[in-house]
Amino acid sequence: MWLIGARGSVATTAVAGCAAMSAGLHPPTGLVTETPPFSGSGLPALSSLVFGGHDTVECPLPKRAEHLAAGGVLPHGLPAAVHAELAAADTEIRPGGPLPGDSRTDDELISAFAAEIRAFAHRRRLARVVVINVASTEPAPGDDERLPPSSLYAAAALRAGAPYANFTPSTGLHHPALTDLAVTSRLPFAGRDGKTGQTLLRSVLGPMFAQRALAVRAWSGTNLLGGGDGAALADPGAAAAKNAGKERVLADTLGTAPEGEVHIDDVPSLGDWKTAWDHIAFDGFLGTRMTLQTTWQGCDSALAAPLILDLARLLARAHEAGLSGPRPELAFYFKDPDPGASSALPDQHTALLTFAARLRDAA
Repeated sequence: MWLIGARGSVATTAVAGCAAMSAGLHPPTGLVTETPPFSGSGLPALSSLVFGGHDTVECPLPKRAEHLAAGGVLPHGLPAAVHAELAAADTEIRPGGPLPGDSRTDDELISAFAAEIRAFAHRRRLARVVVINVASTEPAPGDDERLPPSSLYAAAALRAGAPYANFTPSTGLHHPALTDLAVTSRLPFAGRDGKTGQTLLRSVLGPMFAQRALAVRAWSGTNLLGGGDGAALADPGAAAAKNAGKERVLADTLGTAPEGEVHIDDVPSLGDWKTAWDHIAFDGFLGTRMTLQTTWQGCDSALAAPLILDLARLLARAHEAGLSGPRPELAFYFKDPDPGASSALPDQHTALLTFAARLRDAA
């Protein structure tokens, strides 16, 4: 796994968690790929995963894990128990970019990033590398002719021959300049913006209202979050990119976009924890007006980490099986899935299990 944002909370939690599960210290709670339907699908073992990545920060993974344990994200004592695995992964993290003053062209940056991914595979004698973007959300691209950083990394992944997933709302492969590369790479890639909390609930509740013929009049929400995501999403451009996926799920599952919007507030004291509140106004029989309110409180890193481990294993197996192009079967994990996928979670889960059976047949 080559992680973009490799020293962030999600990446650190994934590395520490994978080491803990491989050592038998914790059960694989939250990993869908460790449930019975995936048995025999040929997925790489958790113990076979090797980690590296790009990041622009210098805090080493063992120290980052200590900070997460102090904040209650990782279990007390886990950073010490898996220190060797965290330190080994940290030696494989390379400076990201572009940093201020970097004069390299987009193509030069892509070539440099791709070379580092290929060198990682060669150095560690890996069968394949899967690149997953878990960096902080970037603002939606403007009129700048330069590719945004997320698209530089996405292009580098494909140039290096690595399957790719974008777990952030950032542009990634969804840039018109990369359309041809995505097609000609003959590599599997998936989605945009991981679905961990509020939108997960929306993808369940939206179909419920539609299936029961209840008319949703308005759907409003508020997100309170801290950490790197809270700081990044304080930027209106980044928040708009994030909210687009949340709104798309409602429009797709309800058949129309209801009134209301999502507000995102940066609360630094929350750290990696977040609270998401939704207020849903709907009409029942004979126009009877009713409401449903939901509150989701969770740790985003602990919710996201097992999902990116799932995605890495599934994309690695898809690559081994000779599959290429967008993988709508992995919509279960994304707010903004690839074309052809339903936005309703039950339909997405069915498609994922069908995909597992396909991989099992190809094993």
